[in-house]
Amino acid sequence: MRVALGVSYRGGSYNGWQSQPNGRTVQDALEKGLSAFAARPVRTVCAGRTDAGVHGINQVIHFDTDVEREPFSWVRGVNRYLPPDIAIQWSRFTGEDFHARNSARGRRYAYLLLESAVRPAIESGQCGWIFRPLQQDALEAAAARLIGEHDFSSFRSSECQAASPIKTLREITVQRRGVYWRFEFEASAFLHHMVRNLMGCLLAVGSGTRSPDWVSDVLAARDRKVAAPTFAPDGLYFLGPTYDAELDIPRRVAALDWLP
Repeated sequence: MRVALGVSYRGGSYNGWQSQPNGRTVQDALEKGLSAFAARPVRTVCAGRTDAGVHGINQVIHFDTDVEREPFSWVRGVNRYLPPDIAIQWSRFTGEDFHARNSARGRRYAYLLLESAVRPAIESGQCGWIFRPLQQDALEAAAARLIGEHDFSSFRSSECQAASPIKTLREITVQRRGVYWRFEFEASAFLHHMVRNLMGCLLAVGSGTRSPDWVSDVLAARDRKVAAPTFAPDGLYFLGPTYDAELDIPRRVAALDWLP
């Protein structure tokens, strides 16, 4: 039987998603909890790996098992064995042709940013921070220049293992609520550090350091060295993948609603 689960987690205490020998990753903690609940080893496949410090809202994983449990038992039961900063949100039984990564039609991220003269305290580790005032019209003008299918080499980490830098960025939305900014990105797929590198350039424009046209120049250069520095991981949230509707994979979970 193939089981799909939606997982939320705070990434600050973990060395990213992917399992490592030191065992201090989200995947390691999740598989430990799943294996304890199933009373046998469980290995998972995720929709999109996240880096150290990056949070997950609706990370989708799948695994195969011969353990028979009711669907919601995979939520309540596994959560008993997980640390407080990781929680299963939903479960689905799927066909063997479902694949958490390969079946995805796109992926979505949000970046939560505090605009303040002083650094965050209560929100430390859960949002990015900028002390310069931002202009929404400049942010939106810069974002518009990034939409579409492009070679995003200028926004790609040197450690990126993707076969091609060409991705389709479908949407960027910019919203302000009080002193908080929320940026949402949806694309066919993302390169390593792509959203954080996009944020660095958007904020350079929004703060008046660069013009919106500069973003077009960065994109055309296909050279990471001409872009802004990679922005902090603290405010980055993997909202989850998108799938064909007939797969009945939840796109939204309650954990989304606390974000401004």
